[in-house]
Amino acid sequence: MEFQHKLKLAVALKYTQDEDVSPLVVASGRGALAQALVKKAMDLDIPIHPDGELAELLSEVDVGHSIPEELYEVVAQIMAMVYRMDMAVGRK
Repeated sequence: MEFQHKLKLAVALKYTQDEDVSPLVVASGRGALAQALVKKAMDLDIPIHPDGELAELLSEVDVGHSIPEELYEVVAQIMAMVYRMDMAVGRK
């Protein structure tokens, strides 16, 4: 992926409807760890959204904790876009 060479930070989220109250931070890392997170996501065909500002905000959340309410809307928009893309290619 083009942005991976300059990647400094990555944050992974998980959200399961009817299971999670809100998206959870499941991994976060800088430098080599960020690159490893992105590589793993790519290997598993997990969508990646490059947004350094959002990643910085999400990186302040401890792993295993819910994202803050202030970020619900922007994260929901990204998840909705990913869902529509999955539907378009028949993944869900």
